[in-house]
Amino acid sequence: MTVKLIRNAYEASLAMTAVLLCWAAALWLEGAAGLHADVLVLAVALTLPLASVQRTADTRGRLMSFVLLPAVAGVSILLGHLVADHYAVGAAVFTLGISLPIWIRRFGPAATKAGTLMTLPLIALLVVPGPALPPKAQSSLVSWGWAALIGLLACGCVRLVQALADLPHVLRTRGDPHGPWGPEPAPDRPRRPSRLRPRPSTRMAVQMAAAVAAAFTLGRLLFDQHWPWMVLTAYVAASGNRGRNDVVRKGVERLVGACAGTVLATGVAVAGITGRTSVVLIFVVLAVALWLRPLNYAYWAAGMTTALSLLLGYYGQDAQSLLPTRLEAIALGAALAVASAWWLLPVPAPRRQGPSGSSPRLPDTGHRHA
Repeated sequence: MTVKLIRNAYEASLAMTAVLLCWAAALWLEGAAGLHADVLVLAVALTLPLASVQRTADTRGRLMSFVLLPAVAGVSILLGHLVADHYAVGAAVFTLGISLPIWIRRFGPAATKAGTLMTLPLIALLVVPGPALPPKAQSSLVSWGWAALIGLLACGCVRLVQALADLPHVLRTRGDPHGPWGPEPAPDRPRRPSRLRPRPSTRMAVQMAAAVAAAFTLGRLLFDQHWPWMVLTAYVAASGNRGRNDVVRKGVERLVGACAGTVLATGVAVAGITGRTSVVLIFVVLAVALWLRPLNYAYWAAGMTTALSLLLGYYGQDAQSLLPTRLEAIALGAALAVASAWWLLPVPAPRRQGPSGSSPRLPDTGHRHA
């Protein structure tokens, strides 16, 4: 456990270094170009998950991120305006956009990685979308071009930090005939075609679409402009589906984590922490949550709940009074994901051991990155 915590701390420090670097660059860009503070939120929301996704990516995956992430980041901003102006149409487009990356996993590892990159800006849109902010924060949303630039900036910061972290290994292996990274890895074995019909990726895409569409509908009816909390939870609980019980576990972990985050956020609100101090505390909370996340997803859910509450408080919302609403939205979002996974084309849980004693290849459920 001690070794794991040390390793997690190292990886978390790399991710937070990239986040702070991108945030600082976005802060300078905001002042130089007269942009709105939304660019700072977007920079953090893109860099944080990207740092984890790209840590083990190969050269092709890194190059792919420089193309896909800025493009989808720009489109996501336009999608945010569409949701704000035409909710039903925007919700339908978002549902299609969040389900398509799951469906294309059938085409192999490259498509799976591309789908992961395509998803990140859409999730960032749910963190603090324009309609969830007070009126003063909605007047000058960053345009799609600036959003694409922030996406490119996030890719550059992640690549720079990870390259510097790997530099000692490169220097130690200089002169190695196989290069700094050792011999070329063997190509991925082709996936065995699944006997399940429809395919697991298709089932998961349908489940995701159903859960997210229901969350958009009920979220707007029950929680008005706070619908993103319900949609985000439905996505998180349904993503990386490894069977019915897995979806239930993730839903429970997110709810438990959110409850713990509620207690922390309430304590911060009672202490009267505001302004720049709250910004510093947001980064501290994210760092701790990122460090403990591999141990249990509930830690990450608690950290995100606390950080988002602090962020809403920074923008002028009474985060403390909104916490019960957040918990209700999270509980309902998790329930929608569970219902979709259990009764709509359920995905069989992978067996722990095959007939010959070896672990069978898992169905094409893709990566868990939310």
